[in-house]
Amino acid sequence: MASVNPLSIGAIPTGANIAYGIGPSVAATTRAAGKMTNAKARAAAEDFEAVFLNSMFGQMMTNLDGEGPFGGSKATGVWRSMLTNEYSKAFAKAGGVGLAKHVYGTLIAQQEARAK
Repeated sequence: MASVNPLSIGAIPTGANIAYGIGPSVAATTRAAGKMTNAKARAAAEDFEAVFLNSMFGQMMTNLDGEGPFGGSKATGVWRSMLTNEYSKAFAKAGGVGLAKHVYGTLIAQQEARAK
C-alpha cells in the first residue's frame, strides 16, 4: 500500500481544522505572498478580530450617556451595542488593526505543523 502524503488532495483534516474546513491539502497553498488566500481561515480570522474590536468599542462607549432622542434611556444601550457590532465588522473587513492577519498566519502554521 502506498503511503499518503498529508499535504495531498484527499487528506483528512483533524482537530479544529475540521470546524473551519481547513484541510491539510490546502495548508501549503495558502501562503501566496503574505495574502490570506484560504477563504474559510480568512473568515475565521476576521470574525475573531471583529469580536475583539467589538469588545474594545463596547468598552469605549461604556460611560457615555447620550443626548438627543435616545438620551440616557435603555434604548441607548441597545443602539450602541448594535452600532459597535457593525463598526467592528466593518473595521475587521477593511483590514482592522492587523490582528486577523496574525490569527490567519497562526491557523495556517498550526495546520502545516499537524500535517507533518
